[in-house]
Amino acid sequence: MPRAVVLLSGGLDSATVLAIVRSQGHDAYALSVDYGQRHRAELDRAAQVAKALGAAEHRVVPMDLRAIGGSALTDDFVVPKNRTPEEMSHGIPVTYVPARNTVLLALALGYAETIGAFDLYIGANVLDYSGYPDCRREFLSAFEALANVATQAGVEGKGRFRVHAPLLQLTKADIIRLGSELGVDYSMTVSCYDPEPDGSACGLCDSCLLRKKGFAESGFVDPTAYK
Repeated sequence: MPRAVVLLSGGLDSATVLAIVRSQGHDAYALSVDYGQRHRAELDRAAQVAKALGAAEHRVVPMDLRAIGGSALTDDFVVPKNRTPEEMSHGIPVTYVPARNTVLLALALGYAETIGAFDLYIGANVLDYSGYPDCRREFLSAFEALANVATQAGVEGKGRFRVHAPLLQLTKADIIRLGSELGVDYSMTVSCYDPEPDGSACGLCDSCLLRKKGFAESGFVDPTAYK
């Protein structure tokens, strides 16, 4: 089967992407990054999801972005709580991690080149976080172009790297419906930016609010353990 690298955070979106890749007949090589994120509980969940959905391999790469900081997820900033949909739809939130998706895709690209894969998958979504510059099609297309001039495999013509973001234009409810059809157990996933030590979600950060809204609109029961 053709190989693909899937960036797997342990959250709802990336779990759905892994299920999509497996349903398409790919051997999925899951890659998680321990970048010093506040919500480290997601790394344990990523391992569970990778096993449950039949990933061929799951690697965790350490890359401490706390050395750069600049985000509520990697620095001593307060994670915003109880923001309205209008507030969430304007500006770039403090939970944006500088250059995160660039770094994550670069690691996925290196991993892909070592295993002979040319398809990179990421759970980027513009409808939920329109303020994140590295979740836009323009960024993903630019990185794809970069991948094909920055690698030995690309320069030697062994194949063409492709960056896939199958959830890019889907609502959270649509993502949940799709993943449920593909057998994703969302109780294994965590989306919270500020979880408790036991992994339970705060229920109040942007990510939790969007997850709650998605389940409410999807018609499926939300299995999340909230604080």
